[in-house]
Amino acid sequence: MELYEVMRTAFSARDFTGGPVPEDVLHRILDHARFAPSGGNRQGWHVISVREQETRAALIPLIATAFRRYLAQQQAGESPWNTIDATNVTPADVEAVKIPEGSVERLVFAPTLLFVCVDLRVVASMDSELDRVGIISGASIYPFAWNILTAARNEGYGGTLTTFIAAEEPALQKLLGVPEHVAFAAMIPMGKPVKQLTKLRRKPVEEFAVYDRWGGAPIGGSIAR
Repeated sequence: MELYEVMRTAFSARDFTGGPVPEDVLHRILDHARFAPSGGNRQGWHVISVREQETRAALIPLIATAFRRYLAQQQAGESPWNTIDATNVTPADVEAVKIPEGSVERLVFAPTLLFVCVDLRVVASMDSELDRVGIISGASIYPFAWNILTAARNEGYGGTLTTFIAAEEPALQKLLGVPEHVAFAAMIPMGKPVKQLTKLRRKPVEEFAVYDRWGGAPIGGSIAR
């Protein structure tokens, strides 16, 4: 596929048909994804493809923890899990949430299930001393994760980047035998999508890109349409 077509049609696929991504295709996807940039070119990524059904089943309650809070905050009109606005949702509200039947199962029992992790010993977290949630560490792992998804799209497969299970990272590390210094970055369910979407909804460039400073003239604002 042409590069721009891949970029504009790599949607978040959650429903799949058929079996796992063939090993040669999965290897090819990762072989291309590995050329993603990372801080200092340290390439601290690690990928685990979970095939054992018992292990997959054990993921369900771990994901449910964060998913319930996400839904509770969403139902309350909040932006879930953001670190700026305090939540008014109580633990009781969270416990009362009913997770839609099958919504977690379709992720963990996807044809192929990948976990993307990063070795924190090789990541330069330059914002670690700021009084806010860390962001910079992601620059050394998420380009790689996105390369996996775009490469999958190019191969006719699809997936989605999920992070719900991060709230239970210690339990996930124990389940998968991951060392404490290796952090979870993404769970990617992958397979052949039931259908391919080609028209994705995104904000126009003029709504998020400006010149010189916050609130500056929009990039593209003078382009004739």
